[in-house]
Amino acid sequence: MMRLLCSIVFVITALSGCAKKKIDTGQSTTMNKPDTAKTVTTDSLHYIALGDSYTIGEAVPQIDSYPYQLVNSLNANDTLPIKPPTIIAVTGWTTDNLINAIAQSGLTNNKYDFVTLLIGVNDQFQGLSQDNYKIKFTQVLNTAISFAKGDSSRVFVLSIPDYGVTPFAGGNDATIGPQIDQFNAINKAISMNAHVHYLDITAISRLAATQPNLIAPDGLHPSGEMYMEWVQQLAPMIEATLKKH
Repeated sequence: MMRLLCSIVFVITALSGCAKKKIDTGQSTTMNKPDTAKTVTTDSLHYIALGDSYTIGEAVPQIDSYPYQLVNSLNANDTLPIKPPTIIAVTGWTTDNLINAIAQSGLTNNKYDFVTLLIGVNDQFQGLSQDNYKIKFTQVLNTAISFAKGDSSRVFVLSIPDYGVTPFAGGNDATIGPQIDQFNAINKAISMNAHVHYLDITAISRLAATQPNLIAPDGLHPSGEMYMEWVQQLAPMIEATLKKH
């Protein structure tokens, strides 16, 4: 039905959870850092993106993923030079997988100027409990805040997209959509309580129901055009925050 992947690059070792079903298909990558259009310097800002296939940009060129589009957008402003993103994300990861990978990454003591977090679609797809998601999302969000030097204003959570509108879902949007909303209600409440920034991109993802150009060729993941829509809302939030510091 779907090809299961668990290749983890850089210093992250294999995870035992790989035997479970994944919503995500295709090649998984993490920590790759091609050159961006703008030369970065020693005083450039550091950014880490945490997530799953939506963070690595499954089924689109890496430069079209939202972390890379975000860096290029911010780098268009000469006052905000950003290094290429550090990414901890693999196709198919649940929140538990992400927590385990961060612990094994060797990066837990590193500090970054800002952090993005998008995780949870595979928790929903695998039928994991919402109670577990509450606990584990809180844990990974606290880790994101730690990455951001303990400054919650430097953390940006993105809501889970609704894959129910994609061809992959096979017309089950009436079931999938409400479940995605429930998981998003959880991550939003936790995010608000932690005083981090929260960006709802779920409404954008649902535009794919009538705009097929927003879906990647695999019929499941966002296209570069959809990621651009996310970045157009996310970049101003991050720019405004970074200019205050």
